[in-house]
Amino acid sequence: MSEVRELYGASTGNSLRAAIALAEAGMEFTPRGLDLTSGDQRAPEYLALNPSGKVPTFVDHSVSPPLVINQSNAIIQYADEQAPGRLSPKGSGAQRYKVYDRFFYFVTDVIAPSHGAFFLSQVGQQAASVPLSRRALEHLTAAEAFLEDGYMAGESFSMADISAFTFARSVRDQIDWRDLPRMARWLALIEARPAVKLGLQAFASKLS
Repeated sequence: MSEVRELYGASTGNSLRAAIALAEAGMEFTPRGLDLTSGDQRAPEYLALNPSGKVPTFVDHSVSPPLVINQSNAIIQYADEQAPGRLSPKGSGAQRYKVYDRFFYFVTDVIAPSHGAFFLSQVGQQAASVPLSRRALEHLTAAEAFLEDGYMAGESFSMADISAFTFARSVRDQIDWRDLPRMARWLALIEARPAVKLGLQAFASKLS
């Protein structure tokens, strides 16, 4: 692992998406696991990197001052820029914008309402969280129509698949996969990717 790049996080969807993106881009990094239940994210040294006390946080020490990125989607786009062609097509053009369109579909229409539902549930508003959870699931399953060419944005793996994957994996027990044959094949295909496996294991070992 590289000490030059560090990714602070936990086994959350946002952290795992960032880890998968870095792994898919072929970028070595050192995972720094935080125990959220113990409050590691509120330690002064971590708040100096991420004042909101959330995960993930990416630090690249190869530049001066070190580059710090707190948003998982910004980390994904950073990885895309560092490894052109791996997470989106090189250059400009219709296919590149299709990748962006599908990437933000999952970010805004699936992940965002899911996060809202989680917050409401955490503050005791379970009934209010239900419509948001339902909305996220409905938008995910609607993406069956995206998969006619195998991946979420066409014939090649992209950041759109990363933005969809961890959520799809987290709700797999809530889906009738018989109604979603393309998505079932897609989920198995993404899970089998070596870099995805590496990203999923980033915070599975003991905290560092």
